[in-house]
Amino acid sequence: MTLEALYALIADDMRAVDAVVRARLHSDVVLVRQVAEYIVAGGGKRMRPALVLLAAGAAGYKGAHHHELAAVVEFIHTATLLHDDVVDESALRRGRDTANALFGNAASVLVGDFLYSRAFQMMVGVGSMRVMEVLADATNVIAEGEVLQLMNCHNADIEVEQYLQVIRYKTAKLFQAAGRLGGILGGVPAEQETALAAYGMHLGTAFQLVDDVLDYSGDEAETGKHLGDDLAEGKPTLPLIHAMRHGDIEQAACVRRAIEQGGREELPGVLAALRATGALEAARGYAAKEAENAIAAIDCVPDSIYKETLIQFASFAVARRY
Repeated sequence: MTLEALYALIADDMRAVDAVVRARLHSDVVLVRQVAEYIVAGGGKRMRPALVLLAAGAAGYKGAHHHELAAVVEFIHTATLLHDDVVDESALRRGRDTANALFGNAASVLVGDFLYSRAFQMMVGVGSMRVMEVLADATNVIAEGEVLQLMNCHNADIEVEQYLQVIRYKTAKLFQAAGRLGGILGGVPAEQETALAAYGMHLGTAFQLVDDVLDYSGDEAETGKHLGDDLAEGKPTLPLIHAMRHGDIEQAACVRRAIEQGGREELPGVLAALRATGALEAARGYAAKEAENAIAAIDCVPDSIYKETLIQFASFAVARRY
């Protein structure tokens, strides 16, 4: 299953969202337009806006606000990418130079701020205090997740649950908000709104866990990132935690040094430890359980072609190679 096949159901809606994105990127300040358009033109999987559209469809929504809110979610996500790349000093994303590498850190941070504030202008236009509440809460929690991740960098003693908290805050929270927004727009009963939100949370967790796996096993041409980027930044992700717990003394020590010192010097030894301990398979297994939980969460949502696509969406999040 490819993303293109998954998005066939919402292809017209996705084009409408792209039109909203481009219209709302307008600024009289040339550099704002240049940086914002560079990032958005970089593509990406657009999974978060797609989730808004699919959840709205599953909730029976027939209006047009889902296009605006899908664009809002994409703007919030893009703002976090701009800030992320500055914090992580990243030079490559989606196979292209990062905005900070091209335009500088100051421009990236400030345009990220522009995208956040533009997103809030747009959500005000929807005229729903409930929508405002969900998205304001989400952006706040995402910021907390960024700080948590920063605090955990180079920490080889992190527990699995601590790491999962970072994922739930930093990545899964926006997926959760996207699912809930679809339910709010459709005016579904509270049980179904909660179900769509839970689906998003589990989907986002599975998505990030697979990203962790691809950091050590992905094809750089497909992922658009350098192998071992997380390691270079001293990020203790689930595969590394597993390898430290299940490897021998030498393997655990190698992984520990890599996390605490950062850089890529230990990458060959870390890759060997990951293979020997089955760490990547274990992390994918954890992601698969999260995907199963996502599918189970929407059991109470009425059957439809949108619900069926949400089920396939969860499976794709785990099976993907990019």
